[in-house]
Amino acid sequence: MPKNFDRDYRFAFLLSLFTILANLVEGGFSTILGQRDGTLALFGFGLDSFIEVISAVGISIMILRIAQEPESPRSKFEVTALKITGVSFYLLTAGLVLTAILNLITRAKPETSLNGLIISLISLSVMIFLYRAKLHVGRKLNSDPIIADANCTKTCIYMSIVLLASSLVYMLTGLAFIDTLGAIGIAWFAFGEGREAFE
Repeated sequence: MPKNFDRDYRFAFLLSLFTILANLVEGGFSTILGQRDGTLALFGFGLDSFIEVISAVGISIMILRIAQEPESPRSKFEVTALKITGVSFYLLTAGLVLTAILNLITRAKPETSLNGLIISLISLSVMIFLYRAKLHVGRKLNSDPIIADANCTKTCIYMSIVLLASSLVYMLTGLAFIDTLGAIGIAWFAFGEGREAFE
């Protein structure tokens, strides 16, 4: 981190690093527990978290760049990170939709959705904090890229709500298709994030 880093840009950079760490932990627990419990929604949520890591790395590099030269164009690294992020979100969308269809046909159902409920509640609190902090520092710096990153974090909040709702409803009803609907909801937001990455 440059020594002449403005305090607000330093805070924005630290937020991006925390985003990377949070998504790595979230992705690890979600994919492992989602696979073990047989819940597609939680597993897909975890894969999305890993893709968010790629995006957050690009954001970190972007913050370093605009802190030094606010009007400078995107670097090749940032553009490549955006393209990889976009393709990854599209692949995730396709994978979740196809697996969801297969689960509907086979009537597959999770053993439990308790872990999905716990992870979604933790994720929701973390992402709300990150969203508010990024939005605050983005407005303070009058930085459209940082505000845009905050809005991407808002999408993570929506995904957490989808996982929370599907996990809770499944716990209460035991209906097999609820988890599948949750996975499709996550796929919907993943598709939107992929489109935004390319735009």
